[in-house]
Amino acid sequence: MIRQTMLVVMGVCGSGKSEVGRRLAAELGARFVEGDDFHPPANVARMEAGIPLTDDDRGQWLQALRSQLQQAQVAGEGVVLSCSALKRRYRDLLRDGCPGLAFVYLKGERALIEARMRARQGHFMPLALIDSQLADLEPPQAEEGAIEVDIRLPVAELVAGVVARLTAQTRSSHA
Repeated sequence: MIRQTMLVVMGVCGSGKSEVGRRLAAELGARFVEGDDFHPPANVARMEAGIPLTDDDRGQWLQALRSQLQQAQVAGEGVVLSCSALKRRYRDLLRDGCPGLAFVYLKGERALIEARMRARQGHFMPLALIDSQLADLEPPQAEEGAIEVDIRLPVAELVAGVVARLTAQTRSSHA
């Protein structure tokens, strides 16, 4: 494991957060936490109905995720969390609860994201919410230090690139 891995894989619906997060966790020797599992039933019902979540709707969910990160950090356990983290203030809330938290931003074009969402089955997030997610997205700014990756890359290549960047960051912070 690279130091104590505390990582959020972020992006809009359909960007590949769960798949990339699972693979990163395996590669880094960390536990994977699926952020969608922490949505309260009311949020899931709203999304299933095609109703975008508001900041208030996301509050309880983000607090639950922050708690997961804090518990892992206290236990000395590495975690890779999948979470849309669409807005800066959401990322700040997660960061405030977990010093040293890093973000991997899965960036992609709407057409590719739509194609992926059409292909997936059994997920509560409908295609109709892509535009609201893109409208809410505040891409990480340079000072946030997020690792930005292009979702057109094959997942194995994407994961290898993130691991290489994390390794380089760890080496430079120890130099």
